[in-house]
Amino acid sequence: MKTGTLQFIALLLGAITTIACGNKRSNTDRTPSEDLTAKQMLQGIWLNEGEYDPAFRVVGDTIFYPDTTSQPVYFQIFKDTLVLHSAITTKYLIVKQAPHLFVFKNQNGDIIRYTKTEDKSYLTYFEEKRPVALNQNRLIKRDSVIIYGNDHYHWYIQVNPTTYKVAKQTYNDDGVEVDNVYYDNIIHLSLYRGATQLYSHDFRKNDFRHQVPQEVLVQSILSDIVYTKTNTDGFHFNTSVCVPDSPTSYQITIIVSFNGKVRLKV
Repeated sequence: MKTGTLQFIALLLGAITTIACGNKRSNTDRTPSEDLTAKQMLQGIWLNEGEYDPAFRVVGDTIFYPDTTSQPVYFQIFKDTLVLHSAITTKYLIVKQAPHLFVFKNQNGDIIRYTKTEDKSYLTYFEEKRPVALNQNRLIKRDSVIIYGNDHYHWYIQVNPTTYKVAKQTYNDDGVEVDNVYYDNIIHLSLYRGATQLYSHDFRKNDFRHQVPQEVLVQSILSDIVYTKTNTDGFHFNTSVCVPDSPTSYQITIIVSFNGKVRLKV
């Protein structure tokens, strides 16, 4: 085979390889983008169609419910799919969406219809879910002596501000998505019986990854740990893991037993 022919075949194979690699790269880069227009359209208070009790309220990227037992949930919209990121991620088909109408299909295949209300009196249904004050850039120290049985116990808490940034996505008055930056904390907790140390640990928000959904945890602040009570189970401390500028807040109880064992309880 002539040298010119060999060079032509080599160039042709190189071109085919380049095209194939380019196609592979473009295919792998096609990640779905969130529909921010649809998310903005969902902001507000929604009623079950034909009823007067509120079903849910949407603020930013969080859905809130009027009952006190249902936790707020982080959500996204991709094309015609509503994605709820709770303990288990669930997806719902959006049948129709308009400024004052939202229709989707639930997991049983039923069509659910909601209408938006502009009546501000419905805000009272959500008053108990208010933003929790965040500890930002403040070194906080607390300690106390507890007498339980025949022993003296001493607990110590220190909230240490860090430079770890947490970006919270939100919307301005024009409906444009913006990021607000906050700073996380590391919180030290120690417990002594007399001069004997029973427990000592520096808590980070990742310590609560089994109690808080990952989608919420990444945009949350470990805000505070406070002592609440002592009983036969041990010493109880309430932990606040909060999403900034949002009523979304997880309250986790740290229970330190009298032998220094720890368990977490939502």
